[in-house]
Amino acid sequence: MKVLYVSSEALPFKASGGLGDVAGSLPQALRKRLIGCRVVMPLYDTISQELKDSMTFITSISVPVAWRRQYCGVFEAKAGGVIYYLIDNQYYFKRDGLYGYYDDAERFAFFSRAVLEIIPYIDFKPDIIHCNDWQSALTPVYYTTLYANRPGYENIKTVFTIHNIQYQGNYGMELVNEVVGIPEGTSSLIEYDGDVNFMKGAIETADRVTTVSPSYANEILDPWYSHGLDIILNQRSWKLSGILNGIDTELYNPETDKDIAANYNAADFKNKKIDKQKLQEYFSLPERDDVPVIGMVTRLVGHKGLDLVRAVLDELLNTCDVQFVVLGSGEWQYENFFKEMAAKYPDKMGLKLGFIPSLSKKIYAGADMFLMPSKSEPCGLSQMISLRYGTIPIVRETGGLRDSIKDSGDGEGNGFTFASYNAHDMLFTIKRALEGYRNREGWNILVKRAMECDNSWGKSANEYIKLYKALLKD
Repeated sequence: MKVLYVSSEALPFKASGGLGDVAGSLPQALRKRLIGCRVVMPLYDTISQELKDSMTFITSISVPVAWRRQYCGVFEAKAGGVIYYLIDNQYYFKRDGLYGYYDDAERFAFFSRAVLEIIPYIDFKPDIIHCNDWQSALTPVYYTTLYANRPGYENIKTVFTIHNIQYQGNYGMELVNEVVGIPEGTSSLIEYDGDVNFMKGAIETADRVTTVSPSYANEILDPWYSHGLDIILNQRSWKLSGILNGIDTELYNPETDKDIAANYNAADFKNKKIDKQKLQEYFSLPERDDVPVIGMVTRLVGHKGLDLVRAVLDELLNTCDVQFVVLGSGEWQYENFFKEMAAKYPDKMGLKLGFIPSLSKKIYAGADMFLMPSKSEPCGLSQMISLRYGTIPIVRETGGLRDSIKDSGDGEGNGFTFASYNAHDMLFTIKRALEGYRNREGWNILVKRAMECDNSWGKSANEYIKLYKALLKD
């Protein structure tokens, strides 16, 4: 079985979020299970020169973009045992960032079509093309409307994964002829609510649609979560399923992690105290083992549940013997709020604005609890990483948080959960966790159970393989 995995970002080359982590890890897990999997992504100018030097030029072709043709260079590289194809076009990808440009629609229409155009030149005829999020959503559309009946393209199946339904690739209808360039009479495939919608096109044309957790697959059928796509998703629900993401258990391994002060494992985690002490030292907090530390590593945006935190953090810090550390950046209103709290409670609150990967690992290792009160969370990786480091998650039951974290109230769970999107329900759950921390014998049992949870990519890869095999039998 041959799978061509299509992503607008992938580690180790370039990543801006969870999609890059997935595209860097899942293909490796598939390869280990004897699935021929290769990755195709844009060749961004900001990829490090060291990685660029490892690439081999294959060929150059021209790719149709509606009524015009554009240069496309094809480079090959290998990382983690996986072959990557990088699509070069400086007009589209010589930018300081990955996304957020006025011509993103054209940039990723080019990329989506280039994926198909390069197939005759890479000595890899895929059985399945697996696309991800709106940036590659036009690939299934192009395959269905332009390539399915071409010699050399027969019998390819397409899979489309929704990582975050909020970002759909919405544009005006003028793009149909100016940018997208699909045959006359097929524009209804990408038209939705009077606009062009790239993601809608993939939902229509892909053979299977997946999301990054089973709960999220159910949630996006509801208008509250779907950002307007619930109608088409309900119509195509027969092709929709959810597979929970995994994490790279080598990258996130407290036994070998060089970014943390002291290493430990599930059999012996007494060194976690050292990581906690160093974390408190970093944030200039009193170095006390008896006080629980709650950590957050997050984008400071509304759907991460920060309005709940803003509603009750003052009460929590004022009434409880607790420390709270935050790493992240985002909307001004939340950055300013956390600055005010850090100034008001210098002995209880630590804040670092920005994103520092090494510091995030120090928080995963040094905190006792990890707070994720998200309004919506397609999968979430931070709760799985915190489990790996024995830091107990406190989460709202939504999306992948619901699927990966079970409340420990019955003595069997691996964290603390609350269901309703309510600030005082969250506060009550935090206080349950603080009370649990005081029972050190019971807490140590919970930490060990958390660290023994299997959130590796192996489980997820096996589920994708089942999906691929079922698809090829159809």
